[in-house]
Amino acid sequence: MSTARETLKSARRIVIKVGTSTLAHADTGKLNLYRIEHLVREIADLHNAGKEIIFVSSGAIATGMNKLGIKVKPQTIPENQALAAIGQGVLMHIYEKFFAEYGQTIGQLLLTKENAADAHARENSRNSLQAILDMGAIPVVNENDAVAVDEIKIGDNDNLSAIVAAMTDAEVLIILSDIDGLYDGNPKLDKSARLIDEVPEINSAIEQMAGGAGTKLGIGGMFTKIQAAKFATANGVTMLIVNGATVGNLRRALNGEVVGTIFPSNVTLHPDDAPQRDDD
Repeated sequence: MSTARETLKSARRIVIKVGTSTLAHADTGKLNLYRIEHLVREIADLHNAGKEIIFVSSGAIATGMNKLGIKVKPQTIPENQALAAIGQGVLMHIYEKFFAEYGQTIGQLLLTKENAADAHARENSRNSLQAILDMGAIPVVNENDAVAVDEIKIGDNDNLSAIVAAMTDAEVLIILSDIDGLYDGNPKLDKSARLIDEVPEINSAIEQMAGGAGTKLGIGGMFTKIQAAKFATANGVTMLIVNGATVGNLRRALNGEVVGTIFPSNVTLHPDDAPQRDDD
């Protein structure tokens, strides 16, 4: 077991991000309630074990599409904002129901780039998240797509989760994906592609392995996860990419088992790629 994975056992504050591709059935776009319930149960049990969990969830727009029977994602900002406004309420209702069944209280926080870029707004967001945690509740975070336009959008929840992890001094960020982690090739096209256990250095070769965009429902892909890893590790956060479809992966990862791909917090960045630290 690597030293980085060994340290996961003692992590107390953990950010868990789930993407639309994990939350929804690929064929229909409808929410995968079986998977959501098992994910909520894992998070609730980690919370019961004394972990502080911040849950970053995508899926508002896809949920809004499903609610209205829309099959193709609209292209205009107002339409997507409307879908986010409709879907966010539905998604939170589902989370509220499942978390309540396992004795947990949740609180919603919607963020934009302004909440991360401006020092005063970032401090307010940090304080809000801390207050929710202090009350023994689980913050559920998403980008505020209902009001965000390009100028204030973070753009994807992979990077949002990294910002939240740095903002709250989390020790670990776990990104739940629809594949097992970072491969040295496209596993959907290349059967010989090998899963990379640990990434000690993020360079152009690693970025090339990440490829392009993800599924038709989500907007992120492996590339945005590498961007998130850059920011997270530069801010002292260990990041993992694991398969969100496999029940038990969260606990296995936090027990130090070899699951997915780990980016240790002391990861080496190429000088040209190193992001600014969130030291404000």
